[in-house]
Amino acid sequence: YNLNYICLMPTNLYGPNDNFHPTESHVPAALMRRFHHAKIKGNKYVEIWGTGKPKREFLHVDDLAKASIFLLENYSSDSHINVGTSKEISIIDFANLIKKIIGFDGEILLDKSKPDGTMLKRLDTTKINDLGWYPKINLEEGLTKTYNWALKNNIFKNDN
Repeated sequence: YNLNYICLMPTNLYGPNDNFHPTESHVPAALMRRFHHAKIKGNKYVEIWGTGKPKREFLHVDDLAKASIFLLENYSSDSHINVGTSKEISIIDFANLIKKIIGFDGEILLDKSKPDGTMLKRLDTTKINDLGWYPKINLEEGLTKTYNWALKNNIFKNDN
């Protein structure tokens, strides 16, 4: 039909309006909920699955939105284009970052009887970086904004 389509392939996303469901959310929202709940209840620990060694890449949704606009203005190709940070963080380091942001004083316990999943999930963002786009929101800043949004919007109100 003579239309110009592009296909973006984003990495793992997080940010405001994420799915914070107790059993159906992804890593960032799930850990925020778990650490927030533990803090409120005065729990001594939060348990996470696996060894904590797998590494993941996370992108704030606002950076994805800006990348989408950038690519609409600067990219045209039949092949997909990856959108991410190309920076990975181990699950244990990610959990410690969430712990710090939430202000939880307890311990993190690793349930090594549970699966780790894929050891590394990171996108090659060379193509979008070569066009001049890079994410602006660092992980700690983005997670802090997301947690503050969740608090403001009473996302954890039913965590008793």
